[in-house]
Amino acid sequence: MLAITTPSDFEITMTRVFDAPRDLLFQALTNLALLKRWFGVFSGWALAVCEIDLRVGGPFRFVWRNQDGKSMGIHGFYREIVVPERIVHTESFDDYPSESLVTTVLTEHDGHTTLTTTMLYESKEIRDAVLRSNMEKGAKASYENLDRLLQSMKAGQSS
Repeated sequence: MLAITTPSDFEITMTRVFDAPRDLLFQALTNLALLKRWFGVFSGWALAVCEIDLRVGGPFRFVWRNQDGKSMGIHGFYREIVVPERIVHTESFDDYPSESLVTTVLTEHDGHTTLTTTMLYESKEIRDAVLRSNMEKGAKASYENLDRLLQSMKAGQSS
């Protein structure tokens, strides 16, 4: 179950527990072939562009398209990568001047991994606009896709 909280006027934190080891979850977060299978794929949206240069200072870019031809893109740069426990990156939406700082932490306990993502925005107004968007619906659908992918990866490892 996805939990979304606002620990400060400038932050949104999303937390979800996955029944998978963190090495597997880290791989699903950083491997292009795996990302394309779960990230932002819901309700007619598909990941059309998926580019990552997974190194400190490396860029990433994602663009989603729907059946109507609409697109939505984000880009940023990796600031910190600690395999398999932490990723920090900037994130900006195309055609929007604001940038957020996103910190993802993976904590494993007894084969379950808690994914905690904290997004730090430049203002309360920007944070509130994100909360009013379809962010929660998209994150929930993506994490459900991710959970299914992780279960199939685990099944593949045990056979």
